Amino acid sequence: MKVLIINCSPVRTGATAEIVKTVSEQLSARYSVKSICIDDYSFSFCRGCRCCHSTAKCVMGDAAVIESIMGEYDEADIIVSVSPSYWADVPGQFKAFIDRCTPWCNTHEPHASVKTGKKGYAIALRTGPGMPECERIIGSIEHFYGHLEIESAGHLGLTAVECKSDVESRKHEIMEFCKSI
Repeated sequence: MKVLIINCSPVRTGATAEIVKTVSEQLSARYSVKSICIDDYSFSFCRGCRCCHSTAKCVMGDAAVIESIMGEYDEADIIVSVSPSYWADVPGQFKAFIDRCTPWCNTHEPHASVKTGKKGYAIALRTGPGMPECERIIGSIEHFYGHLEIESAGHLGLTAVECKSDVESRKHEIMEFCKSI
């Protein structure tokens, strides 16, 4: 089975990346794992033209970038999205990606699709102590999964994680969560 782990942060070396690394290490013993960072891709914001609602294709000139990421989704059996909090939701780069996935959204016909039977997991982290912010991020990711017809199979919220060094004391939680994947 193949696992795709997505660093939803624009920071390739911070706490989110450290969590991605831990998850990758844990899952690679059981699965074929690939990790990507959303910031490794350059694409424009959705223009809201709605052309994809009738064609299932994006008309923007950089559509191939989104199609390549969605190709990674298509190849994976399991998707793990790891997102920090940016003002109580997913970072703008990941939100822009979600918006550009409208051709795959199941709320209009025709729509593109990824292979069925996928499971999606979400890990949210934030610097503050309250879990509601993590729950909002998890909700955004699971809502996205729902429109791609990916089964939301589990999530983890981590509070009080500001820097990469804060992840070390939380590794046990992350490792336990990985056992459920």
